[in-house]
Amino acid sequence: MSPLQWMTDTRLFSVNEFVVTPVALINAGLIVIAALLLSRLAQRGLARLSARSQPQFRPALYTVSRLLHYSVLLVAFLIALSAIGIDISRLTLFMSALGVGLGFGLQQIVNNFVSGLILLFEQSIKVGDYVEIGSGQLGEVQEISIRSTRITTNDNIDIILPNSMLVGDKVTNWTLREVSRRLRIPFGVAYGSDKELVKKAGLEAAESVPFTVTEPASRRPQIWLVGFGDSSLNFEMVVWLKAEAVKRPASVNAAYCWALETALRRHGIEIPFPQRDLHVRSVLGFDQVSALQRALQRAQDGVEAPAAEPATQKLTATERAELAGNDALADALSPSPRNSDRPRAPRMDADD
Repeated sequence: MSPLQWMTDTRLFSVNEFVVTPVALINAGLIVIAALLLSRLAQRGLARLSARSQPQFRPALYTVSRLLHYSVLLVAFLIALSAIGIDISRLTLFMSALGVGLGFGLQQIVNNFVSGLILLFEQSIKVGDYVEIGSGQLGEVQEISIRSTRITTNDNIDIILPNSMLVGDKVTNWTLREVSRRLRIPFGVAYGSDKELVKKAGLEAAESVPFTVTEPASRRPQIWLVGFGDSSLNFEMVVWLKAEAVKRPASVNAAYCWALETALRRHGIEIPFPQRDLHVRSVLGFDQVSALQRALQRAQDGVEAPAAEPATQKLTATERAELAGNDALADALSPSPRNSDRPRAPRMDADD
């Protein structure tokens, strides 16, 4: 028997009355491989188009890429079944049984798949959005796949969430409608401080940080007196952030705090600390008179006083200059850890 005849006549297995031969199996495999290559080429083309397009069009291109991948695989699967010799129209009973199996054994997988389609069509969460999940963690959406969504935090930690969790649970999307947002930095000054001078120092601090929005007038920095604390007048610096700062909340907040402390110290404004009045009624079990007499007696007997603590070491001018930099501002201005190696567009290659 020739190899060609063996491939066409040999019976590997059968599905009901459908006989599967080696050549039919090879044809089905080639169809699936061709479909995967076609899908990958199409996604790479869409990825290049996304890299050259404006940011607002990239989520839509990503959605098209994922749906195209699923559609190509589905069509290739049906064609492969036909190549094997299976009549698709006669698979009604099989598909019904498969549906029952999906309903019981694969319920979570189907739920996540449908939830992923909802996310892609609804676009309430898109690739590139900065979101806060229920646990309080913040990160940027990197990929929405068939089962899960990958979110990367500013500490370069990847969080893998089932798609159903993003659809069913509470998720805060910081960049859904607009990339700019408002930040409030609370601070306090000593009672008796000139509130107009405090406002001047706060505005100078806001202007020194490059993330502050100054136009239009409704979004210029403001200083609010918000309350009267036990030891301080409580203020808030209210600033609108530029787009590049919204996704770096921790370092941006620290950068404003650094600039604010510098401005307050430059204007001689005191930042208070809590103060309490302590009324001493006894020391080591003695009343006030006995304690005073005991202390005087110890002084008369020549008991040495405890040695004073060494003075705090002072910084040299060089060390102070080296430490004067705003590290939080430098971190906020630096590239995101997930993009520090090389810039790239959102990945569209599908995971098979």
